[in-house]
Order: sequence, then C-alpha cells, then structure tokens
Amino acid sequence: MRMVLSVLVALLLLLIFGALFAGADENFARIADAVVPELDFETFFRATFVFAPFTLLALGAAFTALRPPTLEAPSGERRTLRGAEWAVPIGVLVALFALFIVVQAASLFGGPAHVRDSAGMTFSSYARNGFWQLTLVTILTLPVIAAAARWAPRRTRAERNLLRGLAGALAVLTLVIVGSALARMWSYQDAYGYTVLRLLVMTCEIWLGVVYAMIIAAGVRLRAHWLPTAVLGTAMGALLVLAGLNPEGAVAEANVSRFEQTGKVDPEYLAELSADALPAIARLPADIKGSVVLDINANAGEMSWRSWNLTDQLNRP
Repeated sequence: MRMVLSVLVALLLLLIFGALFAGADENFARIADAVVPELDFETFFRATFVFAPFTLLALGAAFTALRPPTLEAPSGERRTLRGAEWAVPIGVLVALFALFIVVQAASLFGGPAHVRDSAGMTFSSYARNGFWQLTLVTILTLPVIAAAARWAPRRTRAERNLLRGLAGALAVLTLVIVGSALARMWSYQDAYGYTVLRLLVMTCEIWLGVVYAMIIAAGVRLRAHWLPTAVLGTAMGALLVLAGLNPEGAVAEANVSRFEQTGKVDPEYLAELSADALPAIARLPADIKGSVVLDINANAGEMSWRSWNLTDQLNRP
C-alpha cells in the first residue's frame, strides 16, 4: 500500500513540475505533448496548478516548521520509509529535471536563431516566459529535498549513499536551473532594460542558488546542524548587500550604460525612480534628462512618510 502511495506521489510531482517545465520551454512542451498527446498543458496548468504549487509549498513549510528536517544521524530510532518508497518520487524528479536541462540547453547555447527557428519566438520572449516558472521550480524543490532528508533511512552505507546520490543529484540539477533562470532574466534585461523589481528577483534567485550549494555541502557528510543558521545568515547578508548596492542608483546606472551602447532607454521608468538615480541620469542627453529630473523632483515632493529617504530629502528644490 505504501508503495502505491509512493507511485501516486511521484505522479503528482511529475505533473506539477512537468507543467511548470512545459510552461518554461516550448520545446519541452512539445515533448510532453508527444508523450501525453491528450493533455493540454496550458489549460492543465491554468486550471489545476495555479494553486497546487503554492499549496504544496505551504504544506511543506508547515511540516518543516513542525518537524524540522535534519541530515544528521538520529540518536534514537525513528520512523522512515523503505528505500524504494522515497527513492521513486525523487528518482522521477531527477530524470525529469535532467531531461529539461538537456532540452533547454540547445536553446540557451543555440542562441536567438535557434529559439526563433525551433520555438517560433524571440529570445527575449523565451527568456521572459520561463523565468517565473523556473523560479517556482527552484522554490518547490526545497520541501521535496527536506522531505527526502527526513524520511529516507540511513542505517546502512548503501542507504546513506542512495540519499546522497538522489538528493544530491536533485540539488545539483536545481542549481543548474537556477543558473538558467538567471541567464534568462539577464537576457531579458539586455533586451528591455533594467528595473528594481528585476534586480530584486535576480538577487532572490542568486540567494536560492547559494542555499542549494549549502544543501549539497551538507549532503556530503549528511550533517546539517549548521544549515538553518547559514540560510538565515545568507538571507540577511543578501539584504545588506542589496541595501549597500543602492538598487535604484544601480538600476539607473545600468540603464544609462545600456543607452550609451544601444541608444535605447525608457525615460518614463527612470522618472519613477528616487533621487538615488540622479547621478547616473545626469549623463543622459539634455532632452531626455530634463523631463526625467523634473519628474523625480516632483515625485520627491509628494512622498509619504513610508517612502521617505534621505537622498530625496536632500535633493528637494
């Protein structure tokens, strides 16, 4: 009976992650359609899995909060699953992730021409369409690995090696997907410009990559007593780095540099930034710079206490 449940869990994971991958890559979606021709993945994704990934994440977070996972060998006996019962769902995911990486590698390394010929879209559209799905895959894989760490037996060397192999492979493949998501967002920004939101989500994705690297390190010796503290510490470190980077100033600098190289800029977006962007905006031509500076100064005068910052205060006319 438990093996039947394991197979059902594997099928559920296959459907959830398969739908996300199909939404992220047109070529992968074609393969999925060929394997399961009756399934309309776009409709299936919208109708069934708009809430399912978030439900899975919420349940995983609740379970983790109540029963924190550990990779350390327990001092007493605990309930675990038999090898095949946990290995089947994780093994299915490893195979699915590997297939997706192989399929999308052609698009990433083939460049815009390959994407245009195979998927029928521009490279920037391809990059934009898949970023959020891949980010969700990255987040949802965390509770899956946590569940494997909690329920997989490790009494014998073979059991420990199986846990290292499957959970480690899943973490490594997810780390590759993190890199793919970052590459997509970077390509999209090159095409359409830089925004604070895009900088924030890229920072979050980089942090998730660091988390997976730490999970891989913890899995080598199956010891993770340090992992929760390290995850919290790196999250705080990422926030501090982001604050020190001055996001709006950095975004303005990137957009102005892009203008100097391509002649393309979005003055309306620059006008929405704070006075932190003014040093970079000063390098723009007068016909663009003038209206942007006026709008920034006008917006600074209308700020509420929640959006107040020292730079805007000092730059008020």
